[in-house]
Amino acid sequence: MRIIFMGTPDFAVPCLEMLLSKPQKYEVVCVVTKPDMPKGRKMQMTPPPVKEVAIKAGVDVLQPQSVKTQEFYDEIVSYKPDLFITAAYGKILPEKILEIPRLGCINVHASLLPKYRGAAPLWHAVINGEKESGITTMMTDVGMDTGDILIADKCEITENMTMGELHDALAAMGAGTLERTLEQLEAGTLKRVPQDHDKATYSPMVNRETGKIQWSRTSREIHNLVRGTNPFPVSYAIDDAGDKVKIWRTLLTDKKKPAGVEPGYVTEASADGIFVATGDGILQIIEIQGSSGKRMKAGDYVNGHTVKKFT
Repeated sequence: MRIIFMGTPDFAVPCLEMLLSKPQKYEVVCVVTKPDMPKGRKMQMTPPPVKEVAIKAGVDVLQPQSVKTQEFYDEIVSYKPDLFITAAYGKILPEKILEIPRLGCINVHASLLPKYRGAAPLWHAVINGEKESGITTMMTDVGMDTGDILIADKCEITENMTMGELHDALAAMGAGTLERTLEQLEAGTLKRVPQDHDKATYSPMVNRETGKIQWSRTSREIHNLVRGTNPFPVSYAIDDAGDKVKIWRTLLTDKKKPAGVEPGYVTEASADGIFVATGDGILQIIEIQGSSGKRMKAGDYVNGHTVKKFT
């Protein structure tokens, strides 16, 4: 089976590695990924993780600025692919491209479709307090994650799981789900189930302002926001000095908010952490980072900082 793999970030790497580990079954003839990007303080041009894996394996790599050009179309056709596989590629493929492989295009998506279509399903699943997520393989069409569902595997989201932890769990799961999908495709037993579009939800891109904490929200809502923005873009608040403070981890508590205490006020700061009043109770901060410091335990942070209120 001649496969063109399209993916960009770390999430896509296990799927590509699974394909490369089975050359007797799958021939990855080309990898398509996004262009190198400047990163770090020195803004050095950095290749996507998928590109690094492909180059190490000696696989051709294409990094088109646009997937809508005739040049890209001609390049893809020249590989005579049987199948496309996409995993967090980051670009929407036009119908003309999707029609090239005889077996179509299978996408590995990090949600239980039709919930959380779009660019940031992991973030929104955690921020919204979902109890489970998963991997869905689907047939790609011209819509935004609207194609027929092939296989859906579930993953529990525990109370304190961060987006980063969910990402790693689903990235590993994705490779297995994809392998089972391809096995059923080869055996002729793969079933396509149309999505219920009435149940669809959309997950737009997140940005740095997504993590701004509103202390008037419930403790659980804030806790979910902190989890859902770790490790990026990271939740934040403003301290007494007007400095931006990153909140990395929190815990829910049974503590009652004292009468008359407004949301954002610190009710206790000790070796156990920083306890902050919310809209309905008290939230415990256990990891924090000052505007010019490093990430640390909140219990250590209070040794050198006096915090009375967050806004």
